Amino acid sequence: MFTHVMIGSNDLERSRNFYDATFVALGGKPGEMDARGRLIYAHAGGRLMITKPIDGKPATAANGGTIGIAATTPDHVLAWHTAGVAHGGLAIESPPTERPNGAFVAYLRDPDGNKLTARTHPTK
Repeated sequence: MFTHVMIGSNDLERSRNFYDATFVALGGKPGEMDARGRLIYAHAGGRLMITKPIDGKPATAANGGTIGIAATTPDHVLAWHTAGVAHGGLAIESPPTERPNGAFVAYLRDPDGNKLTARTHPTK
């Protein structure tokens, strides 16, 4: 249904440091900067793009919004969470845990305050 997710950042190098670490922990690749100055991550058909807001105003996080990132195993979720905290992210919600449906999940806020979750697929 979606082609990509675009979020704003007030500091693209800080974002690159955070997202490179977290996506590499999931088995992905570091991001690439395109000709328009947007940081792009592509993996398994999905794209996350990070940019300074076009209107020149500060980037803010979506109130109530969460970006979900697919992980293959609970170990990937834990590695993602650990890498995120080590690179400027903030652990939020509960500690990484298995949910009643069998999905293993963790939550972080990125350095700009965007709410993220990495999770495995439900098993039940």
